[in-house]
Amino acid sequence: MKLDETDKKILFYLQNDSKITTKELSIYLNLSSTAVYERIKKLEKKGVIEKYVALINKEKIEKSFVVFCQIKLMQHKQTYVRKFEKEVIKFNEVLECYNVSGDYDYFLKVVVKNMPAYHNFLNDKLTTLDHISSAHSTFIMNEVKSTLAIHL
Repeated sequence: MKLDETDKKILFYLQNDSKITTKELSIYLNLSSTAVYERIKKLEKKGVIEKYVALINKEKIEKSFVVFCQIKLMQHKQTYVRKFEKEVIKFNEVLECYNVSGDYDYFLKVVVKNMPAYHNFLNDKLTTLDHISSAHSTFIMNEVKSTLAIHL
């Protein structure tokens, strides 16, 4: 979908605050509330806007221990890959899972309370999955930048 400058501005504001009202947007964009509403509905219908979420402060809910875990499978048979993916998405600790190229097959972003919680997750859940050859963990010491906003 081709986005014009107004659509881009709407997306900019919504990515920074998805609870912004159409009235506020109409003031920023010098459009009527109805025009803004219709543009947002069009962006939703076309799938440009997939959903709205609340971002939670990890510290406040005691889930601030972030680990990037790289997984290597024993084999790349389609049945093994599908089974791994089907199982790993069930784990609440895994926020993101990517199939990647290079030395490892998967890249997971895991969020837990602390090191013992990660140890339990790794030993009791992740490594119990079939066909995992190795798991390499990288612990986040400091979050320098974290955003979900895509620059348009």
